[in-house]
Amino acid sequence: MPDKPASPYSLSGKRVWVAGHGGMVGSALVRRLRSEDCELLTVGRDQADLRRQSEVEAWLDDAKPQAVFVAAATVGGILANSTRPAEFIYDNLAIETNVVQAARAAEVEKLLLLGSSCIYPKLAPQPMAEDALLSGPLEPTNQWYAIAKIAGIMMCRAYRSQYGCDFIAAQPTNLYGPNDNFDLASSHVLPALIAKAHAAKNEGAPSLEVWGSGTPRREFLYVDDAADALVFLMKNYSGEDQINVGTGRDITIRELAETVIDAIGFNGELKFDASKPDGTPRKLLDVGRLTAFGWTAKTELRDGVELTYRWYLDNVASASRGL
Repeated sequence: MPDKPASPYSLSGKRVWVAGHGGMVGSALVRRLRSEDCELLTVGRDQADLRRQSEVEAWLDDAKPQAVFVAAATVGGILANSTRPAEFIYDNLAIETNVVQAARAAEVEKLLLLGSSCIYPKLAPQPMAEDALLSGPLEPTNQWYAIAKIAGIMMCRAYRSQYGCDFIAAQPTNLYGPNDNFDLASSHVLPALIAKAHAAKNEGAPSLEVWGSGTPRREFLYVDDAADALVFLMKNYSGEDQINVGTGRDITIRELAETVIDAIGFNGELKFDASKPDGTPRKLLDVGRLTAFGWTAKTELRDGVELTYRWYLDNVASASRGL
């Protein structure tokens, strides 16, 4: 059972910084925090590049947040991780080390750092429990990102141990939703499928190609559910272990592709390119610790895909048509 504080951490009246507010998770956190009685703080890269220590320290010293969500990261799918490994390890290490250290110096009351389910070994027992961390080799296709995120988790533990900082970490599963990245060169599987299915439908294509065999199993969590879980943990968790955030259910990539094309209305054939990498055979989080606290996801996958596609039509597809 994870550590429960003697009393919940209150966000009421607090200055709360969402680092990475323009991203998918950060923007969902901003939406969620608007229902809290707190003062939201955000900063753009033109004011503070989180990869630059002096800029982060200066901004935090001036803004004086009391609670921090570290949602800023350089992220991407298999292709992006494979072709830009130096960016993935440098950017994420720099962001984490700069924000965590500056938060301690600025006497931030509480900090939550977001990790990723790819921190767990490639062949970790399924579903993956929190204690699987560092128990085996990582998946090579995303090891650069994973190593950086593991370092962030260990930093939170170290600062908790040495300085008594109430710094915690959470490990969301595969997320999707509004403000996702739909660029096929750097996106994850679900937004990539939405973009490809939309294009195939508009073009009247007879088929849609999907990378890999279609057999790997993945878990997907709607990003607004994830944001709700992160706020819940900020209030109700205080301990050194990272806490898994997910649905506790997974499906095959084939089933995911079928769900996407059905929601979008593409009636063509799915073709799987088995020459492309599959990645980890299965990634399912054990969410028993979070469930024991009383939090569970609310949005079903089909509903979440429809909401995400609606956002894509309004914000990405319309922009590409020059509307």
